[in-house]
Amino acid sequence: MTTEFLWQLPTSGDGRYGNGKKERRGERSSASHPYSEGVTDPRGLNFNYFDYLHQVARAAELAGFDGIRIPEDINGDEPWVVAGYVARGNRHLKLLTEFDASRGSSVYAAKNTVSYQRFTDGRFAWQISPGGNAQHRRSLGDFVADNEINPRIEEFVTVARGVLTQSPYTFKGKYFEVLNGGFQGALSNQKVPPIYLSGRGAEALALSAKVADTHIFDAASVEEIRQQVNDLASLAKQHGRSLGFGLRIDVVARETEQEAIHDAHRFREQSGQKAHGSAPLVQQNLWAGLSTDVTGANATLVGSYEQVTQALVEYSAAGITSFLLSSVPHFEEAYRLGEYVLPAVRSQIRHDQRRAA
Repeated sequence: MTTEFLWQLPTSGDGRYGNGKKERRGERSSASHPYSEGVTDPRGLNFNYFDYLHQVARAAELAGFDGIRIPEDINGDEPWVVAGYVARGNRHLKLLTEFDASRGSSVYAAKNTVSYQRFTDGRFAWQISPGGNAQHRRSLGDFVADNEINPRIEEFVTVARGVLTQSPYTFKGKYFEVLNGGFQGALSNQKVPPIYLSGRGAEALALSAKVADTHIFDAASVEEIRQQVNDLASLAKQHGRSLGFGLRIDVVARETEQEAIHDAHRFREQSGQKAHGSAPLVQQNLWAGLSTDVTGANATLVGSYEQVTQALVEYSAAGITSFLLSSVPHFEEAYRLGEYVLPAVRSQIRHDQRRAA
């Protein structure tokens, strides 16, 4: 299976070099003039945060990423709107768009997806998330019980795939019902969006084994990821299926390990974390919680270009086929990884695959 590399868009704010605060890119949280006193710009306030997201997406494509991940955040911009905004600014990127299980009608979501597939030449993909804890979901108007989230996602995916591939299509479940549905004419025969799911619990893994195309794991040690991949592969095999395995992880890669550690500590300080003391290591070069509050990643690879490259190659050998990466600030770091890390990782993976063949 081909290995893909996706870069995350900062839908709820980004930081910039020398400042780890989220609002400092595109002046997302400020209605004031984005330049300091004595500095002018003929654009005035015409440059906004969506322009910055467009720049990050273009940087990801030029840096050689295969796609972008557009995350869902209660305080962030709507991922589907962002996907539509940035889609025309690139030609090849997969648009992995996250949304909560409470989005609504699976038929309407599928119809929206048909339009996305038509104007992006089939580059749209779904990441369906459980939607957080009960309090969070209720703040968004979703009162479905915890134990019903995964069954609802399963029905959502089943119905969406049904109306995209069959006509007429009829389905009657607990959460969704369709009678003689399905798309015809120009809306028919469009690509079904690849489905990405996540989660560590037994129910989440069982759901992915049945309906996911790719399951996304939170960052952990290589051995832990290898075990999770093997366990889920066995579950999927029981359903006569195989799927890809994703890893959501951040990266701080520099010319030397010392420089990477220095920048990681600086980020901790600027983002309000403890700046000194021992790093919360998961394993060598893997720091827990470094940028979780900013990007959502569980852990961050911190090291030289060679060390980060080797770590990603080891995750690939453990079964990871999709790397969902990010780093602050997203614009500059996309170029950095595209120049110093991605080519080396791809080259080593191809070499290892040829040796194993």
